[in-house]
Amino acid sequence: MTFWRYLPKIKTMKIRVGFGYDVHRLAEGEEFRLGGIRVSHSKGAVGHSDADVLIHVICDAMLGAANMRDIGYHFSDKDPQYKGVDSKILLEKTHDLIRSAGWKIENIDSTVCLQQPKIKPLIPEMKTTLAGVLDIPEEDISIKATTTEQLGFVGREEGVSAYATILISKDA
Repeated sequence: MTFWRYLPKIKTMKIRVGFGYDVHRLAEGEEFRLGGIRVSHSKGAVGHSDADVLIHVICDAMLGAANMRDIGYHFSDKDPQYKGVDSKILLEKTHDLIRSAGWKIENIDSTVCLQQPKIKPLIPEMKTTLAGVLDIPEEDISIKATTTEQLGFVGREEGVSAYATILISKDA
């Protein structure tokens, strides 16, 4: 019966998965922010903040995984303090929220759906920027890009959408 007390203590961890989805309309003359960087293009995303769709889905995925509602609950588009705000600030505040509850980001997997411009060459800079804000290794952030083969609002270049999945953990 005393055999069990000689076994090493196994550290248990609680893990959760979160998912985020967001869409922003594209318009001529707007600045385009994506993954925390400025993207050179004739159109940009429209929103209350800087409309960085990639950061918004990462925030929603983090909040969902931690069971803390969504980005609109914490950073309302009715609140004037968030008008034009840099979404990296929202990302940092969201990260602070989940960390204060004991959660740690394990990895992020995301996809941006955009017909134009092609963002593949910008992905390394986006990963560096996001990793810096979140204080996690770049290797724990995946950003993929796809088009919709000219179908739907993304294909007609009327908007941009993004998806993110995140794994978070904390000691049980």
